[in-house]
Amino acid sequence: MENQDHPLSLYDSLSREVRRFVPQDPKNVTMYNCGPTVYSYAHIGNARAAVVADVLFRVLRHIYGEDHVRYARNLTDVDDRIIASAMELGVPISEITEKYARIYNEDLDALNCLPPTVQPKATEHIQQMADIIVTLMDKDAAYLAEGHIYFDVTKDEDYGKLSGRKLEDNLAGARVEVVGAKRNAADFVLWKPSPDGEPGWSQQQTSTSYFVDWGKYGNRDFATKPGRPGWHIECSAMAKETLGETIDIHCGGIDLRFPHHENEIAQSETANDKTFANYWVHNEFLNMGKDKMSKSLGNVVLVHDLLKDWDGEVIRLALLKAHYRNELIWSEDLLRESKRNLDRWYNTLSRFKDIYDQVELGVRNKFEALTASIRKKNRHGLLKEDLDTVQQIFQIQNNDKNLIYYLAGDALAEYHGNLLVEEYEVFMERANLLGLLQRDPEDWFRGNASDDETAEFDALAAARHAARQANDWAEADRIRDEGTARGIVFEDSAEGTSWRKA
Repeated sequence: MENQDHPLSLYDSLSREVRRFVPQDPKNVTMYNCGPTVYSYAHIGNARAAVVADVLFRVLRHIYGEDHVRYARNLTDVDDRIIASAMELGVPISEITEKYARIYNEDLDALNCLPPTVQPKATEHIQQMADIIVTLMDKDAAYLAEGHIYFDVTKDEDYGKLSGRKLEDNLAGARVEVVGAKRNAADFVLWKPSPDGEPGWSQQQTSTSYFVDWGKYGNRDFATKPGRPGWHIECSAMAKETLGETIDIHCGGIDLRFPHHENEIAQSETANDKTFANYWVHNEFLNMGKDKMSKSLGNVVLVHDLLKDWDGEVIRLALLKAHYRNELIWSEDLLRESKRNLDRWYNTLSRFKDIYDQVELGVRNKFEALTASIRKKNRHGLLKEDLDTVQQIFQIQNNDKNLIYYLAGDALAEYHGNLLVEEYEVFMERANLLGLLQRDPEDWFRGNASDDETAEFDALAAARHAARQANDWAEADRIRDEGTARGIVFEDSAEGTSWRKA
């Protein structure tokens, strides 16, 4: 159960205030995050939203227990852009979506994002979308116009409450086709006809359509022709099916607040007569210097490309170096700084591990007992204050300084040993909540070196140590220069020479 001395607080975009988080059921905490439209590679802005949600997922698991948090992150695998890409390449849409869904999950895995509890796909929830659409039509909150089904925004008295926009000022949202027969300019599409030859869903099973059972609601004059869902109805259906009619937390980037999240609220609450989400958590934009990242400016950075040059943990730390509600300025300098931070912290872990490996079994047992005692205190709740990752990183840096101080002294002595163990446990707990320091230090410093490279660099390190022992400084320098040229650094000690990726 939650430590009442340090309750979790979150900024709720709907109420526009920091609120103490109180789940509907502490044994079944639910959160939903809007995932990608899988037709291309994810960019670093997509990654920020995923990493912020992952930190929240870790914090909730830390408070309520891993088995008591259910996290859904969807995949939008039906979309006009997906269909256009598939038709251009002459392949089924599933070939496009499965490829980029796999790449997306691999990229997030490299960023140390935990897999969600469930990852629903839009194409597997068409029937649930149909159920909501028909419910809205029967309530006269949705209507048919020229083959499209629209949500009538005037049927929701609170429409605009999330974005703060006045209904009369709203224009049709992204991906909404403006049709003359719409009742109101702000009405958004729930269902639209599929052009001839394009995939769709209908009451009739044909070679170009998939089956959806509109018939169980009676005859519907639009049901005989293939159609497909609008953007917003997809998340409402997937959230309801996987998490329930009311979810605890809905996450996503600030760009989704309007129209996507606004429209999710309108259609879900009108259909279910219940609150859709009790807390809305939005992360701010990521900027490339002075400009927001956008295709029009040509400054879009893909996660897949970044991972070719940077370890995923470096990228993750860089994404956490601004509070999620503040804009993050992305740069190479930010990545280099994050790499230096992680090198230092992993070096400290390596030194701690070396000492721990040397101690006797009785001392190790004492260490484990002290660690368990510290963990039970559950007193390290800084991230409970609206996911303040900046403060958490600052505290990790302080823990690191303290660890280095204790490691420099008599770490195995009674007094210093206890302080060292306590500092280590706090250090690792804070890092784990951020999804950092998840690797063995030796593996970290060897980077992505292959088995052949590892064997070769081990041999060079041994040769350098032998040269130094023989006072053959010219040979030792030559090996050092060869390592520099190949992107590795040799570190010498009385016991031998080791290497790491620069």
